[in-house]
Amino acid sequence: MNRKENKPRVDLYAKITDRIVADLEKGVRPWVQPWSAANTTGRITRPLRHNGEPYSGMNVLLLWSEGMARGYCAPIWMTYKQATELGAHVRKGETSATVIYASRFTKKEADARGNEVEKDIPFLKAYGVFNVEQIEGLPEHYYHGPKPVLDPIERIEHADHFFGNTGAVIRHGGTKAFYSPSSDHIQMPPFETFRDAESYVAVLSHETVHWTASPDRVGRDLSRYTKDRSERAREELVAELGSCFLCADLGIVPELEPRSDHASYVESWLRVLQGDRRAIFQAAAHAQRAVNYLHDLQPSGEIAEAA
Repeated sequence: MNRKENKPRVDLYAKITDRIVADLEKGVRPWVQPWSAANTTGRITRPLRHNGEPYSGMNVLLLWSEGMARGYCAPIWMTYKQATELGAHVRKGETSATVIYASRFTKKEADARGNEVEKDIPFLKAYGVFNVEQIEGLPEHYYHGPKPVLDPIERIEHADHFFGNTGAVIRHGGTKAFYSPSSDHIQMPPFETFRDAESYVAVLSHETVHWTASPDRVGRDLSRYTKDRSERAREELVAELGSCFLCADLGIVPELEPRSDHASYVESWLRVLQGDRRAIFQAAAHAQRAVNYLHDLQPSGEIAEAA
């Protein structure tokens, strides 16, 4: 691949990262915006494809951000072609939102000894999608709002079952929430010390994503977490995104007020993102793998409910 062919891929990483950096510099965590939106009176959900399949990873962040910026209530997105195939049309003057497709291809090249070897080369493509609120003529069910939220008590019980099914050791006491790799347990302050049940679930989701890092689970390296600020910032970004993904899957509205450590985390995230244009993509991918792992631990009948 020559330099000219490589340029659009690099620019796409930079373009998306720059947008997230701009939000962080304003003190806004773009992945948290949907929770405080006035228009999310129904069930919080991941963005959905035209066939009802949820988006994952980085595309969740991109479409949450677009939906918030444009004030859309509907979670469903589709391409211009998909809308046309359904007998509908995108309204004149509407602009698309960007989503990405990441994959890799194999290229043969000569190594230092002149032997032909195969090299895996990742690539990133972007394409446009429209929210159903930009489209006219779709079947009626596309315009239905999200399902009403469950009763708060029932909703939290559902979350309790979810975390119980993971098998994670969760202890309560003290004033700090953390995951301890050495003892492989999650420490949480007493439930009564949280502002509300949703805040408790949001923090527990964050720490449970950390818990997945163990080598016998997803396997993220935490050996430098306490010694390297950059590595700590990257892992905290994974846990932050994973918590948002998981809370959306559980229908939980996370904490709206920032934790006391979020200001320092935002500063460290800015340093990481400004120095590495792919860091947010990697964090979103790690977060998605962690959440997938937690879903896989659920009994088959409960996975569908949580998704």
